[in-house]
Amino acid sequence: MTDKSKKQGLTYADAGVSIDAGDALIDRIKPLAKMTARPGADVALGGFGGAFDLKAAGFKDPVLVSGTDGVGTKLRIAIDTGVLNTVGIDLVAMCVNDILAQGAEPLFFLDYFATGHLDVAKAEQVISGIAKGCQLSACALIGGETAEMPGMYEGEDFDLAGFVVGAAERGQLLPRKSHMKAGDPLIGISSSGPHSNGYSLIRKVVSISGLSWTDPSPFSDNQSLAEALLEPTKIYVTQLLPLIRQGLIKGLAHITGGGLTENTPRMLPEHLTPEYDFTSWERPAVFHWLQETGGIAEAEMQRAFNCGIGMVVTCDPDNTADILKALEKSGESAKVIGYLAEK
Repeated sequence: MTDKSKKQGLTYADAGVSIDAGDALIDRIKPLAKMTARPGADVALGGFGGAFDLKAAGFKDPVLVSGTDGVGTKLRIAIDTGVLNTVGIDLVAMCVNDILAQGAEPLFFLDYFATGHLDVAKAEQVISGIAKGCQLSACALIGGETAEMPGMYEGEDFDLAGFVVGAAERGQLLPRKSHMKAGDPLIGISSSGPHSNGYSLIRKVVSISGLSWTDPSPFSDNQSLAEALLEPTKIYVTQLLPLIRQGLIKGLAHITGGGLTENTPRMLPEHLTPEYDFTSWERPAVFHWLQETGGIAEAEMQRAFNCGIGMVVTCDPDNTADILKALEKSGESAKVIGYLAEK
């Protein structure tokens, strides 16, 4: 023990945890959270919990739907390159798209940010992305936890987790399995890239390619390889929620880990199976590059990646044209990519 510590006693800072840095971060993110305010939440940070008023949000007979997720090893690229302002969007997207697939409107979000040493400026970049994701999904950022844990994380490493709570009126929950039948179309809505899945394999392909993160992207213009691969996950809330409420959609599948082949069956009754035409849409160039550079078999591509389709809709055939028209009007690229069939 040093002479100084003998005289003054140890502090939390001596153990590697800065209370002052934590307070400074809260001051910086308060205005970010305030930007996500919505009916039902005033997003005033600083209390021991966040409150949400379902009545003020307009619900009459709501069922709550919750979800949690992370960013996966996509985070490794962000940490290694210092491009930190988009992974927060990924965090929100992975959570809100999941509960959207149950028919729920995202209401409020909480984040968990854990690191060995709290760099306030870097943490602010990450949380600014979380706030942006909440704005894109009309979801209030009502709280979270920042944990500085020396000895648990090395160097600049940190981890993220997100938690969302949403709601649907009792009669609007998805999927509506009893309404599904053979011949119902499968509408694919485009992804923005790999989203937040398959990044351990992506990082392996990059290591094989011999490219560095700062090299020009071989599959997109005016971007580094890291910037191209950090393209944030698309959020589908504002595009699909009105269609859910109109009763036009029977089921939604968020295409995450497991790809189209493993995620679509999660919304279907036991007697139905998805039949896809994998030639019916053009895959984004990133997937061609990954497959060719890594020598990845087609079956593995379909299991590991979304292959250009981030969300799948099934509906009554008579509603197909209306759904496609609405999605096009909202700026989405969508088309029929398959049908439901009897097993």
